Amino acid sequence: MAGELVWLALLLAHELLPCPCVLAIDRGEFPEDFLFGTSTSAYQIEGAYLEGNKGLSNWDVFAHKPGTIEDGSNGDIADDHYHHYMEDIELMHSLGVNSYRFSIAWTRILPRGRFGHVNPDGVAFYNHLIDALLQKGIQPFVTISHYDIPQELEMRYGGWLSAEIQKDFGHLAEVCFMMFGDRVKFWTTFNQPNLFLKFSYMDGLYPPGRCSQPFGKCASGNSSIEPYIAGHNMILSHANAVRVYRKRYQGRQGGQIGISMCSRWYEPFRNTTIDILAVERALAFSGPWFLDPIIFGDYPIEMRRILGPNLPEFTSQQKKKLRSTKLDFIGLNHYTTLYMKDCIFSPCEMDPVDGDARVFSSPVGDDGSLIGEVTGSPFYYVVPEGMEQVVMYYKQRYNNTPTYITENGYAQASNSSMTARDFTNDTQRVDYIRDYLTSLASSIRKGADVRGYFVWSLLDCFEWTSGYTLRLGLYHVDFKTLKRTPKLSVEWFKNFLKGSLVGTRLRKENYQLYARQ
Repeated sequence: MAGELVWLALLLAHELLPCPCVLAIDRGEFPEDFLFGTSTSAYQIEGAYLEGNKGLSNWDVFAHKPGTIEDGSNGDIADDHYHHYMEDIELMHSLGVNSYRFSIAWTRILPRGRFGHVNPDGVAFYNHLIDALLQKGIQPFVTISHYDIPQELEMRYGGWLSAEIQKDFGHLAEVCFMMFGDRVKFWTTFNQPNLFLKFSYMDGLYPPGRCSQPFGKCASGNSSIEPYIAGHNMILSHANAVRVYRKRYQGRQGGQIGISMCSRWYEPFRNTTIDILAVERALAFSGPWFLDPIIFGDYPIEMRRILGPNLPEFTSQQKKKLRSTKLDFIGLNHYTTLYMKDCIFSPCEMDPVDGDARVFSSPVGDDGSLIGEVTGSPFYYVVPEGMEQVVMYYKQRYNNTPTYITENGYAQASNSSMTARDFTNDTQRVDYIRDYLTSLASSIRKGADVRGYFVWSLLDCFEWTSGYTLRLGLYHVDFKTLKRTPKLSVEWFKNFLKGSLVGTRLRKENYQLYARQ
């Protein structure tokens, strides 16, 4: 320890101190027009859940039910981005990002879905946000639906379980294209529906909280069928939205449209044929669940073999529509890598995310060692090489369709007694972002057409059923005062984006704090 302090003291004698972990990445390793941004979603940051004539969403209702959120919290206020968006845009501008990925709150635009009017207050809010971003040279990258839907649609016809929602989503998408498409050049229809639907209809953890055994004990639901009915309706909703965009808006607005997938990477638990096949199945049940139908016109063969008649069929007309619309890019949300074990020929526990593929995921390998460093979340482990692996998988499977990393970030555990000082010296996040960017750059050198990277998240925010027990923001948020405080990762990312030699180093005073700790 004494030797380390002497080493730090010598380095602190200079104006700049190199990062304690050697910087392995430079801005110059990415194309000049590469999008570097931050990512958020409406329910997680906006707050103001009863303001501006907004309707109630499924999450507004669900988060108020006792026992649904780990710390008993909700997104009623969250970061209050609705009132602080100008401040938050200044944070992005000072950071130096050139894009911002956010989502539209469905109930701000259409409080009652297609059964009511377009809300001018909601349209005005997003117009102000988009215009302010563009004035700062920041490209809006907009998600049309990020988990939240109007509660009325859930009550009227069962939300995503009904084909009726295809009409509602198409209506929402067209309103968004009409109102904002003259300035928004990047659209994603859905955010990681392949994970969201399993939590909603297989495990019962997200609204509407439907499931059945062995996945969970809910008042209603069928875990063997409902996730795939809901997914089928989402896929056709995506196709409807893309068709409308292509036919009526894309030609004159000049934008692009895609979809974002949860994209964990997997390694075989053992070097055996059955575990290697388990990895292939788990991957097919992930992003390809949606992307295969959208791009090729039908579900992966691995899903059809396992699920049989529980997996819906596309009509010949629907297949034709899917092949004709497709997408302009794929968004990948990548955080972690896990080991994957076969559960067809081996006894297994029930896996809450991947169990439908007859597999079990684990951070612990056959030799008893962890796959990577633990983070503040029990589900995320630091395995940077997984970034390259997952990008190359999608490159090969989908003929190198243009790709954006729409989410990637590091989780810090949090509780109500902790203060900003406990979070701002986030050297683990610096290491994480640097190493995952290094892995991403390697995939680009190998020919992957990757065009952007978004850190999750700009701000600490409401992390769904984890509430405020996890912090993934570059900026710390005091949820009592709403004060934003930059973490050390802000300084690192800012300097990285500058692309200069000085930009690869951090200020001395930040590492004086590091040395004292």
